[in-house]
Amino acid sequence: MPANSSSAGGPRRATPGWLRFVGPLLALVVLGIAMFMLNRMAQEISIRDVRQAMLATPTLNILLSIGFTVVSFAALAAYDVLAVKSSVEEPVPFRTAAFAGAAGYAVSNALGFPVMTGGSVRYRLYSASGLNMADITRVVTMAWATFWLGAALVVGFFMVIEPGSVAGALGIGPVVANLIGLGLLGLVLAFVAWVSTGDRIVRIYGWTLSMPDRRTVTGQLAAGAIDMAAAGAALYVLLPEAVQPGIGTFAVVFAAALTLGIIAHTPGGIGVFEAAILSGLGVAATPEVVGSLILFRVIYYVLPLVVAAGALATAEIIRRRRRVRPGQAASRLVQAFVPPLAGGLVFLAGMILLISITVPHSAFRLDLMASFLPQSFVEGSHLVTAVIGVLLLVIARGLAARLAPAWNAAMVLLALGAVFSLLKGLDWEEAVLLGGFTLFLLVFHDAFYRAGRLSDLRPSFRWLALMVSFIALTIWLGFFIYRHVDYNSDLWWQFAWEGNASRFLRAMFFVALVVLFIAGDALINRHRRLPPAADKAVADEIAALAAGSPRANAALALLGDKHFLTTDARKAFIMYGVAGRSWIAMGDPVGDANDAAELVWRFRELADLNAGRVVFYAVTPDCLPLYIDLGLSLHKIGEVARVPLPGFTLEGSARQALRNIDRRAVKDGLDFAVVPAAEVPALIPEFRRVSDLWLEKRNAREKGFSLGNFSPDYLCRFDCAVIRKDGRVVAFANLWQSGGGEELSVDLMRYEAGVSRILMDALFLRVILYGRERGYRWFNLGAAPLSGLAEHPLAPVWNRVGAIIFRHGEKYYPFEGLRAFKEKFQPVWQPQYLACRGGATVLAPILVDVAALVAGGRLDIIRK
Repeated sequence: MPANSSSAGGPRRATPGWLRFVGPLLALVVLGIAMFMLNRMAQEISIRDVRQAMLATPTLNILLSIGFTVVSFAALAAYDVLAVKSSVEEPVPFRTAAFAGAAGYAVSNALGFPVMTGGSVRYRLYSASGLNMADITRVVTMAWATFWLGAALVVGFFMVIEPGSVAGALGIGPVVANLIGLGLLGLVLAFVAWVSTGDRIVRIYGWTLSMPDRRTVTGQLAAGAIDMAAAGAALYVLLPEAVQPGIGTFAVVFAAALTLGIIAHTPGGIGVFEAAILSGLGVAATPEVVGSLILFRVIYYVLPLVVAAGALATAEIIRRRRRVRPGQAASRLVQAFVPPLAGGLVFLAGMILLISITVPHSAFRLDLMASFLPQSFVEGSHLVTAVIGVLLLVIARGLAARLAPAWNAAMVLLALGAVFSLLKGLDWEEAVLLGGFTLFLLVFHDAFYRAGRLSDLRPSFRWLALMVSFIALTIWLGFFIYRHVDYNSDLWWQFAWEGNASRFLRAMFFVALVVLFIAGDALINRHRRLPPAADKAVADEIAALAAGSPRANAALALLGDKHFLTTDARKAFIMYGVAGRSWIAMGDPVGDANDAAELVWRFRELADLNAGRVVFYAVTPDCLPLYIDLGLSLHKIGEVARVPLPGFTLEGSARQALRNIDRRAVKDGLDFAVVPAAEVPALIPEFRRVSDLWLEKRNAREKGFSLGNFSPDYLCRFDCAVIRKDGRVVAFANLWQSGGGEELSVDLMRYEAGVSRILMDALFLRVILYGRERGYRWFNLGAAPLSGLAEHPLAPVWNRVGAIIFRHGEKYYPFEGLRAFKEKFQPVWQPQYLACRGGATVLAPILVDVAALVAGGRLDIIRK
């Protein structure tokens, strides 16, 4: 019973930035309504009565609830097994798919926000089995569809056979209930009939989903119905017999409560689910009913999480004692599942601590503590425990992301939480539980290898919403428990052993301060991450590899603004920069092709180790298989113009425009020459004058990363093409000359305005002729951004958006003009790609990071 859906990324329509706030805000609204309803319905309940009702629950009923929970999770495992079988071609072991289904829902049910929790479990498990993002998206979509098919089948069935009782619970007429049930069953049968007529494919914004066959759909219906029935039965057997409604009524109300819990995104739909059950069944919030709901939450949500953690930890301890190396598949399963599970356990620990400072302490334990501890210890421990609880909620997200700082912080906080649990009220149960969580983290220390920073633990807006949701429930619970206490301002300053209400108020005040500080820090400093300093000095072996590369743009390695990753033999390298969370490789690996595969994997590992996203920018078709093997998605970002030089001539009618440029250059007195690198230092003052005039004319700033800039040390490494008029330098460009005579290109080109209308054209033409005379095979004119992107209605979203920008963005950048200028040299257009994880929705922040590297900083993006 997936209380929260799981999904993985994939190509889909880009959404406005403000829409990402809609889900969390809607969740908070639903939660607020549920809290209001609970407050109205549970006015006369006391915590003591609820505890007694829970203890009085028959053992047989608890065992039955546990059994139904096992059946439900077996059905959840079947969700993914059927989805994998029907939607992907890559073979995935049965145990992997079953484990992904059960584990993914165990985590997402307990934590909420399934894309960040259960979705991460699935992604790590399935990507380790060789599935790409598109395949994982199909699996998750099919698994989620299984839940809704099962829910529709069960609800429709009971609305048809018990319309009267269901109608009474929902406040509608029996005829309406019957019609709704028939409609739901009709939709299910129509879907089965539709997929039974042949192969069915659904296309949404360029993303295709193959529908399963009739046999698989039947299996999905069975799994969904079993899951829904077993999950509902796990609660039904716990309810007091006096309030147990008809099976049909309960099934419909249970399904509605699950749906509202999904919308709320709170951990397990907490608060919202309970309010919906009580309201839908029309029962009073008696201690027996509330106790049943709490027991169900422990059995169905907390128990699977703890059992999974215990089983994994035990297996790991046994393996280490025997020093037996596990099978590769089992190792992948463990490593994929541990981080999100650890995040769930630590979040649960934070929840436990916050709840513990809300409920009254045992009078017996407090009296015992009063005999050997001063009261100030209890008061202070209460406040410290509250802060620890909030911090545990924060770092849970970092554990799911495998961050080493999160592991370090969790070990310290859990240990402190256990100590202060004892100091604030001899709560040994909490101390033991937190100790168990600490042992789990200790056993799986190796799973948290990413060398992030403490700043990486800042929560996202969604995680803040999750934290605020639970803390709001905790505050409501406290005010509900102490609703009979007469509130006055003196309560804040009352310090007494029996002053539970006062301690609660002070603790919640501290919690609010901590949350406000964390939220403010996260919102202000979310993107403030300084990248490491670049390697200014370029090693001789890097320079030699760049000079020998068949790609001219390998010379970008000499700019001094990049880092380098090399093989042990120093026969190849990747040049890269870091901006925000993006680790961006500039182009393909340079050097020995046999070392390229090792390098790209090592670069991905390096980015992963630092909690970054791996990006390969401006890569060529030659190396695309490498990036596909890494599980990366490819996004076309433009085309590169390359002029074939053998046989290049100015003869013929097609080259009339070029002949006119050549004649005009002679007429304007433009003298072309290529100055050897050894003579360039003497020309630097003249180059600087031309460069300064060029920048001033355009109100522009120097760029970097993918573009050269005016640096004497950099320019003096290259031969330079120069155009003089009347003995004065009026244009220059440094030449990139690849190894083996493969490619020639122009990098930094600057010219003086007003000298000649064809000055730039003449420089390019003369360099092309120069390259032909020296036997180069290609002249690289550089890239035309967003050129050549498909505009077909079935093309990927990014292609269609980029094509629109190319057509209509001339006001901001000369997209079409740049392509038209290069087209006059009749080049061969070669596609250029960006490779990264995810679909079109991840491109926006990545392209901003690329622009920041090129411009020199985020603020410089908006400057010319």
